[in-house]
Amino acid sequence: MHRRRPAAIVPGMNEPTDRSSRGVLATLLDGVERIGNALPDPVTLFALGAVLVLLLSQVGASLGWEVDKPVAQPATVPVLDSGTQEPIEVLSTQIVAGRPVVVVGEDGTPLRAPIREPVVDEAGELTIERSAQSVKVRSLLDRDGAKWVLDNLVHNFTAFHPLGVVLVAMLGIGVAEKTGLIGAVLKALMKLTPARLLNPSMVGIGVLSSLAADAGYVVLPPVAALLYKAVGRSPLVGIAAVFAGVAAGFSANLVITSLDPLLGGLSTVGAQLLVPSYEVLPTANWYFMIVSTFLLTGVGWFVTSRFVEPRFADKPPDEGGPAPVTEEEQQAAVLTSAEVLGMGWSGVAGLVALLLSMALIFIPWAPLWAEPDELPRWGGAVVPILFFVFLVMGIAFGLVTDTLRTATGARRRDTGVARLMASTMADMGPYIVLAFFAAQFVEFFNHSNLGVMLAIKGGELLSSLPLPPQVLMAAFILVTMLGNLFIGSASAKYAFFAPVFVPMFMAVGISPELVQAAYRVGDSATNIITPLNPYFVVVLVFVQRYVPKAGLGTLVSMMLPYTLFFWLTWTVILLVWMSLGIDLGPGGPVDFDVKLLRGE
Repeated sequence: MHRRRPAAIVPGMNEPTDRSSRGVLATLLDGVERIGNALPDPVTLFALGAVLVLLLSQVGASLGWEVDKPVAQPATVPVLDSGTQEPIEVLSTQIVAGRPVVVVGEDGTPLRAPIREPVVDEAGELTIERSAQSVKVRSLLDRDGAKWVLDNLVHNFTAFHPLGVVLVAMLGIGVAEKTGLIGAVLKALMKLTPARLLNPSMVGIGVLSSLAADAGYVVLPPVAALLYKAVGRSPLVGIAAVFAGVAAGFSANLVITSLDPLLGGLSTVGAQLLVPSYEVLPTANWYFMIVSTFLLTGVGWFVTSRFVEPRFADKPPDEGGPAPVTEEEQQAAVLTSAEVLGMGWSGVAGLVALLLSMALIFIPWAPLWAEPDELPRWGGAVVPILFFVFLVMGIAFGLVTDTLRTATGARRRDTGVARLMASTMADMGPYIVLAFFAAQFVEFFNHSNLGVMLAIKGGELLSSLPLPPQVLMAAFILVTMLGNLFIGSASAKYAFFAPVFVPMFMAVGISPELVQAAYRVGDSATNIITPLNPYFVVVLVFVQRYVPKAGLGTLVSMMLPYTLFFWLTWTVILLVWMSLGIDLGPGGPVDFDVKLLRGE
């Protein structure tokens, strides 16, 4: 058998660089990994984090921690009786145990409240009023807080968004994997994909996966790991490359995704604090996101080839390095005639399943069809569609190759499918345990209001600094990156940031569209190193399949170079874009005319 070249050295961008310079970074990352892995097990870490939030919530409530959050809401006036011109009142109620209950005063008399209606201007638009809402720390250890913790312990777990997404998707993917379909497809990809293009392909596919919402987190990392392992390269490098694209490049794409109208709506709310008629379009950042797609693919390729893959090239397999390709594995890499036939039939079955799914979206009045002026209705159906397509393809492949029986020992093929699904869920056991404690930590942090208060105080600090626009945007990106370490949800975080930062920057001539673009840069760059990203624990479990002793330090040290390079290059591109004054997208100016604030 011929001698195999080191897995990290492939033609083109994978050629080795100066070992001394590369060794310095590798040493630093190894240090980060050692420190991170010296921490307790991730389950213990999330449990300790939840306990810490409980304690901080009690301290904050005792000390009276409080901040003001700017809010915008429709102005209202009392509805008057046409005869007496007195406000019409009704009994005041509140929801208790899921049912409305009349509120009574100290003397036992039922309280009444006036009916209010929104104020509409001459153009028929709602009048928006600005106010400040007091945000206080909620104690999770007082009588009410402790009851909330106990009441919601199960709900926090079952409502943890990645839990259902991962388990449902893996039911279908697991059948496709365990029947041998994914392995056969990977063998074909080995022959079709040049080694020098494997890294950019993984990063680019990861970036584009945001079109399918969060599905890329679940589908791509295990497939990338298998593909890299099959060609004698570190499976962790495949996970790193695709995870960087999926998470750190989440905001970029070549087309408008469901994130664009969501962020645009929140930017509009912030802008209307100052200009009630202002609207941020879903296309406002489109040009910038198209350029970002190619930029991040190139930068991710560079980081993977120059820093990440060389770091794992000399490590043993149990530490994430490539395993030697044995003669048996070489034989296993050859496609059999049954596998070729199975891929053909599974492709037909998958195409039929995909066409049926598309029919639900594009046929008028189908369940997922949307009117031209409506937001897409298919966003929440991506994971069920993936489950359906992968399941149908896996069953078709298993029927042709008979792996539904040979891989499970079942006499009946339907029993074989059920056993493969059960085996997949058994493999996900460590993730389920981790998800329970991660869910408690995230929900405790959110319910205590500690995350909101950190975001608001950071905004107030930035607003007090008299800096040029480019410096303000660079600083805002840093604040967003920091905020992402405490609030994982992009929409939830921007819901707090937009009313604070958008009007603040408008006052100095920076458009809401530019603020939104800067937010997307900062929010995406740190998605791959924050444990508050709900899918961080999902990817960690994928890593632990190949390196059982891997911990948070392993994943953070592996992804940190992507965060640094994405942050620096993406920020530079945004600042250059600002200097050139080019629109960020259709209806997405860089500058804001402050004369509009004076009604001129």
